[in-house]
Amino acid sequence: MKKITIIGAGRVGESTAQILANEELAHEVTLIDIREGVARGTALDIQESATLFGFDTRVTGDEDPAAMAGSDLVIVTAGLPRKPGMSRSDVLDANLEIIRGITADIQRHAPEAIVIMVTNPVDVLTYAVWKQTGWPRHRVFGLSGVLDAARMASFIALETGFSIRDITTLVLGGHGDSMVPMSRYTTINGIPIAHFLGQGQIDRIVERTRNGGAEILALKKTSSANDSPAAAVATMVNAVCNDRKRVLPCVAILDGEYGERDLAIGVPVVLAAEGMRQVVELELSEEEQRQFAASVAQVRKDLAALSNS
Repeated sequence: MKKITIIGAGRVGESTAQILANEELAHEVTLIDIREGVARGTALDIQESATLFGFDTRVTGDEDPAAMAGSDLVIVTAGLPRKPGMSRSDVLDANLEIIRGITADIQRHAPEAIVIMVTNPVDVLTYAVWKQTGWPRHRVFGLSGVLDAARMASFIALETGFSIRDITTLVLGGHGDSMVPMSRYTTINGIPIAHFLGQGQIDRIVERTRNGGAEILALKKTSSANDSPAAAVATMVNAVCNDRKRVLPCVAILDGEYGERDLAIGVPVVLAAEGMRQVVELELSEEEQRQFAASVAQVRKDLAALSNS
């Protein structure tokens, strides 16, 4: 890509910019943050690592939203982070106002861009951006399952001692406590994890996956996760930039898939050059369907709050 803009130069935005620059996924990476000097200082810090990491990507920063002009892709990480004991839904009201302003800026300055939402609650805010822009759903999607599935894979690797390279995981549903880690679709080099782990071990991994972000937040206390979300975002960007047609779980707008419409929630999709090319619809067991329905209900509850705002 010619240009990628990251709105929000906090820890996730900074880590994402560093990875995108290192991997040279765009000629230019621009950071935008309303705090004076923060985006420019962060960009300069990353730029000064170019000779050490060997990348030619130009990294810039600015307070002016107009700096995103010409962007092929915009990543939104700006917003109020949650604190220990808070759910992702708890920051909805504050972040909704922030995202509405950012969305207007994107429409004004980067009207042809693909948008990847990261700010929580990501399911609801992805929907809000899609509604406000009126853009086709393939251009607006969000981070969730790539990160959640990566966490699940990490926990399986820690439990089994096997290489992370051989572990494939899948997580559906909302990016929160109601997410649905899909152990039936989780394998180690194609072999179902039930061959290696007992049901009690699998249940513990599923529960730890649901609380993966909260666990990090409770340990760090002053900040939430940043490296793993940034790596997950970079994985999605790589799929788009290189037209890889990768099947990855992301927050997508549903239009009849899984029996749902007018909803943003985590499902497997195909990511390609145009963005979200298609939703991959899986057959769910009765229990998986029950859990997915509960997750849908939680997201719709937050969407109801959105409509009243």
